[in-house]
Formats: sequence, C-alpha cells, structure tokens
Amino acid sequence: MIATGLELIDDPELRSSARLLRADADPAEVAARVAWSVLVEPGDGVAGALLQALGAVQALRTAFGESGLVPPGVTAPRPLAEALARWRPRASTRAVRDAMLAAHSVGARLLLPGDELWPDGLDDLEVHQPVLLWARGDVDVLRAETAAAIVGARAATGYGESTAAELAGDLATGGTLIASGGAYGIDGAAHRAALGVGGATAAFLAGGVDRAYPIGHQQLFDRIRQSGVVLSEVPCGSAPTKWRFLARNRLIAAATMATVVVEAGWRSGTLNTAGHAASLARPIGAVPGPITSPASAGCHRLLREYDAVCVTSAQEVRELWGEQDVTARPSTAPDHDRTRLFDAMSARSPRDPADIARRSGLSVERVRSLLGVLALEGAVAQREDGWVRSD
Repeated sequence: MIATGLELIDDPELRSSARLLRADADPAEVAARVAWSVLVEPGDGVAGALLQALGAVQALRTAFGESGLVPPGVTAPRPLAEALARWRPRASTRAVRDAMLAAHSVGARLLLPGDELWPDGLDDLEVHQPVLLWARGDVDVLRAETAAAIVGARAATGYGESTAAELAGDLATGGTLIASGGAYGIDGAAHRAALGVGGATAAFLAGGVDRAYPIGHQQLFDRIRQSGVVLSEVPCGSAPTKWRFLARNRLIAAATMATVVVEAGWRSGTLNTAGHAASLARPIGAVPGPITSPASAGCHRLLREYDAVCVTSAQEVRELWGEQDVTARPSTAPDHDRTRLFDAMSARSPRDPADIARRSGLSVERVRSLLGVLALEGAVAQREDGWVRSD
C-alpha cells in the first residue's frame, strides 16, 4: 500500500524509530529524510530541488499529499509527475521503519546536512547532494582539516598498489583523511595504508553500510569501522548497482579537496570520479606509469585531455589544494633504495622486477614502484625482456 506524505512523516512508530537514531534531532525531520533516502535513487535532482526549496518535511507533503499524489488543485510539472511515478512504488511506512531499525541494529549513525560532521564539500553538489549519510565507525575522523580521494583500478598492478599505499600512508601520517570506495586494487591499498600508519580513512559504499561489498573485503571494512568510517547514502540492505557505483563516485569527489587517480584503464570507471571532481572544480592528480601498461592508460589520458596534474609524491598531492612544503622536499625514492636498485641492475642486460628484487633485497612491489618513478626521470628504461639502467 502506498503511503501518503503525512503517513511517511507522522506515523508514531516512525517517529519513535527516528528518536532511536537521532535523539538530538527533530523526529519529523529525521523520518522525512529517511523516507526520501528510501524513495529516491542517489542524486535524484527532482527530489533535491524539492528539498532545497521546501525542506524534507514539506517536500514530502507537497509531493505526495494525502492521496499519494500532489495536493488537490495543484498541477504537477512534468518532471515532478515523472518523478512521482518513480517514487510511489517505494512509498511505504514499513520500508522507512525497516530502514531505521536495520541501521539501529548494526549501530549505524545518521548524518544530516548541517550537522557538525557533515562533509561541507557535499553541499557543492547542490540538488544532487545526498539526502543524508548512513555511517558506521568513528565519524570523528570526518573532522580532518584535509581530505584526499585516492582511487584507481580494481585490477591494479603491483606498481599501482605500492604507489597508492605510499601516497596514502604519507598523507595519512600528516593528518589527511584518505577517502576511497572500498574496492579491490587501488582503493583497498589506499585504505590499508592509511590504517597501517594509524591514520584516518573513509570508505564510501554503493550499497548499504551493513553489507560488505566486495565480500572479500569484509575484514578490511571491519578494520575501517574500528578506526575510520564507512559511509553510504542508501539505506541498510540496499544492494550496490552499476548506477549506485557511478553516483557514489560523486560523493568521493565532493567530500575531498583533490582526487588522485593512481591507475586506470583507458575506459575505467575510475575516470567517472575524476569527471565529478572536474565538474566541481576540484583539482585532479594522476600518477604516471609505464607507457606500455594498459593499467596506466587512463592516467595518461587524464594528463593529456583533462588538465590533470602529474603527481609522484604525497607533497605533490598536498600542493593540489595549495599546501606548500615548509621543509625540504622528500624524495620519492630514498637514496639508499635508489642505490640498491641501481646496484642490482645492468646497463646492458635487461632484468625483470623479480630478479632485481632478489639481487637488491627490496620487495618486488618496492622495485616496481621505484622503476616507475625513475623511468620518468630517465634513469632507467624498460625493454621487452626487462629493465636496464640508462647510464
């Protein structure tokens, strides 16, 4: 049975459930925003325009009225009429109540626009900003003064994961919140590195915060909830869909001061996040890789076509939002690692990363990371059968 606007707001059980989630907020406002999160898909501009113009409570009354339609005598404009056709099948007091109870059962917290911990950058999305955020974990990490998105390919290379970890670890050590999407590959490497140095990280999910997706990252999400935060704009129980992944990317871009793409294929979905950052006038950083690597083709595309800035260190990421280094610039390849790498290489005989790692005593991941950076400097070169020094 389709509920009316009044039922979605004034139902006593809904108000009681709303108080469980936010005893410090107006229960009608909480119930209304939860109702909107159930009714609409992320980024619904018609709903966003209604909320901006009328507020969550009055927007429900106006959109649905007593009969499940717009109020008598009011002619709905076409966009609203079409939107109502999308929303009405979901207009159920039971669905709204279940969303609140499910969140309460897993200890999720509700963040509303205007809250102290609400990421201010989300407001730049205007009518496409989230109705609310469901959060699990330590929401206080959202107080960080700086935040960077580190994103990239799921099918990342060792070079990509190592580089993402170095950037995220160095940034997190300096107090920057590391935001990403919780996926395999670059996302996971960034989250783990931030946690590994005792820093703060936030994972924005495309499904409910009660679901681990991908399931293989269940333990990672458990760790993030212990010292970071998991966030979503869709209610608990919601499944991640292709659209929700794409819509989720706008939150990662908006909630941070810069977006850094570490690895991405030519048509990678990661470029969608960079596109959102560009539309919000957020700086974009791209990590270069070997020109022969398909995993770096998207980064090179960003550098050529989308005014991305080449970044190879955490300090260069900080410079994206105007933070200057007050100390000597740290080297992306410490002298001792560089020396050991060169000692293990030949100017004539190509050697693969595994052979160089064995000879140098460095990890394969570290070798790949250094080779990528040193190739940019012209100090090493890649051939079909391995790497050589350029001297």
